[in-house]
Amino acid sequence: MNDQQPEPTLVERNPDGTFTKETLQRAMKALKKRLKATRLDDESRLGHDAMTRGGRSRIVGVTLPKQYPAEVWQALVDKGRIREVERGGGTYEVIEQGPSNA
Repeated sequence: MNDQQPEPTLVERNPDGTFTKETLQRAMKALKKRLKATRLDDESRLGHDAMTRGGRSRIVGVTLPKQYPAEVWQALVDKGRIREVERGGGTYEVIEQGPSNA
């Protein structure tokens, strides 16, 4: 008897061919994690003056994690969740989805 559950596939699709909500959520989580780690790395480097800015990072975008195919990232661009920082640069930023005050 094998009690182990099979490992879930990283990229799952709906019957109509679109990516599942869970796949898109995992991809967003991976992107946010990479962005956070990059910012923390930047803030911890020497050269930030604690007397002026307190070591805040100005990094707004990162390259996309490679564990997801380009189609997943394009689906997130189409949904308005991420956008390219520089055209053709391969750097993307997260578009925060908060309540609108307009």
